[in-house]
Amino acid sequence: GGGRIGRAPRRPRRGDRGGHHRVLRRRRSGESLHLLEQPAAAGRLVGRRRRRPLRRGVAGRLLHRLGRHRNYQLPPNLTYLNLATNNFSGNLPYSISNMASIEYLNLSHNSLAQQIGDLFGNLSSLSELDVSFNKLTGDLPTSIGSLSNISSLYMQNNQLTGSVNVLSGLGLTTLNIANNNFSGWIPKEFSSIPDVILNGNSFLNGPAPPPPPFMPPPPRRPRSRPNRSGGSGNAPKGSESSTSQGGKNGLQTASLVGIIVGSILAALCVLLLLVLCIRKSRKRKDDSSTESKDFVGPLSVNIEEVSNREIPEQGLENTAMKVLPAEKMTPERVYGKTGSMRKTKVPITATPYTVASLQVATNSFCQDSLLGEGSLGRVYKADFPNGKIMAVKKVDSAAISLQEEDDFLEVVSSMSRLRHPNIVPLTGYCVEHAQRLLVYEYIGNATLHDMLHFSDEMSRRLTWNIRVRIALGTARALEYLHEVCLPSVVHRNFKSANILLDEEHNAHLSDCGLAALTPNTERQVSTEVVGSFGYSAPEFSMSGIYTVKSDVYSFGVVMLELLTGRKPLDSSRERSEQSLVRWATPQLHDIDALSKMVDPALNGMYPAKSLSRFADIIALCVQPEPEFRPPMSEVVQQLVRLMQRASIVRRQSGEELGFSYRAPEREGDTRDISF
Repeated sequence: GGGRIGRAPRRPRRGDRGGHHRVLRRRRSGESLHLLEQPAAAGRLVGRRRRRPLRRGVAGRLLHRLGRHRNYQLPPNLTYLNLATNNFSGNLPYSISNMASIEYLNLSHNSLAQQIGDLFGNLSSLSELDVSFNKLTGDLPTSIGSLSNISSLYMQNNQLTGSVNVLSGLGLTTLNIANNNFSGWIPKEFSSIPDVILNGNSFLNGPAPPPPPFMPPPPRRPRSRPNRSGGSGNAPKGSESSTSQGGKNGLQTASLVGIIVGSILAALCVLLLLVLCIRKSRKRKDDSSTESKDFVGPLSVNIEEVSNREIPEQGLENTAMKVLPAEKMTPERVYGKTGSMRKTKVPITATPYTVASLQVATNSFCQDSLLGEGSLGRVYKADFPNGKIMAVKKVDSAAISLQEEDDFLEVVSSMSRLRHPNIVPLTGYCVEHAQRLLVYEYIGNATLHDMLHFSDEMSRRLTWNIRVRIALGTARALEYLHEVCLPSVVHRNFKSANILLDEEHNAHLSDCGLAALTPNTERQVSTEVVGSFGYSAPEFSMSGIYTVKSDVYSFGVVMLELLTGRKPLDSSRERSEQSLVRWATPQLHDIDALSKMVDPALNGMYPAKSLSRFADIIALCVQPEPEFRPPMSEVVQQLVRLMQRASIVRRQSGEELGFSYRAPEREGDTRDISF
């Protein structure tokens, strides 16, 4: 039926005078989607024949929400979609790639930016595409060449670059790519398009020149032999005397000797160059076959025990955490005889997969296998024939800055060497057919965000002892990234949704190392920060600078979530309580106020002193100035001491912490259950 997309309009109230409510609707058949104006007095529009696109400009990131969030996807069965002449921003939604029946798509006259992703591989029915008058950048994706049914293409007034050869094989009748930054030669196939507009670009004039023909070297000029007769009567008229003839013979002999010597020297130079090339080729083979000494990687691994970071583990019962020897990540370089550093190919410890095998494991990346979606792409559950279950991240090529395969593989090599019990390991990858796929170990319970905010039943499973243990596990993961890895690895997207919990509620941090794919650019500000708003440190919001201390701030926000059970940003609450950090920070050192902040799902089962020390750590992490935030090693030590005190109290009292103790409810009940 006429399903609705987005939030339905409120019903007209008494006193309303002709106001307009904006609503996103589709036809009863599910074939068409328009942004429509609904007069307040009109009631329901379903069934009305008159439909016109909304022209008053719907601002914001609604299109981004529709296309990139699991709960706001564009309907895959649409055949007609017109979202033109609004103020939509962000990039083209990824869910367009699933609209296999779409025939007409109009996103023109908006503020869409960034690169066009590979969205058109399955859109064989699309006959008209209009993305004109936006701010799209980058080269045209290769998948646009698979639009077998396209007849009209409008891309004018954008900032697109590169070649347009990918459009040469399309059966177009109308093409408008004016006012972009395209370059190169104009394909000859464009001359057969009836309606084509190409002005306002940087094309080279004329048709593409043919390759230059092979030019043979000029023939050698023959030398004349000297006259050996010696008689003047036999000499031709005007010839020189015998004395001058002898001098000429001497010059010719000297030149002949010079030519011979020069040829020998040239042959020696060629031979020397050949020897050097052979030696260089052999050394390259040796370098590529050597994995322990001669490769260069941002994070190559030498396993050694960090004795000065050992933390005593006595008294940490029921934590289910094992401290493994840390992997000291040290960059290795190869130096030549001159002392200059040269870079060699980095071996990858992760397993390479084929696109076909991942398609089989994910059932062709179907909707039923979808686990979630982030700023870099979607994550699917993969069931392999051998019984293994993995999580596959399908990276959107438009969301990353490293388009070259070698650069991407270098990042994959670094990520595959991150080894820590609290970090989700990267086990495989795929770069076939311009795809960028990452394969991770599957953690199948839930994320911390889901456990805290999805339902009261799930949040009640997180006892106080478990919450402290989760904080300790994630703190150890960040300590490993910041202080054990060299160079330091900044997470840059630390949030509760990236903390996966196994069946024993042990924490596993995901997306480690992915920040290398999206450096500090305008794109990241527009996507990742919006998706993680509420976790970002003040310095990043103001200047775009993100360091390890910014990760510490985000960790403090997650600790606040564990303490209060609230979201970092919650528009459903009162205005003064919508920002968790602003609301909670002034109360962290007030004992009475602190007890009122605690998550009601704990049902009062927490020790008061432990709560106070937990709040002290939070206050240090969310300091506005980054230089006042502690390093993660200090945070780990404080959380370890907090857990050790818990075990001492348990041994002294003989009772389990966090399960049998309840905050005092009656006057006179002053028994100290804290630690």
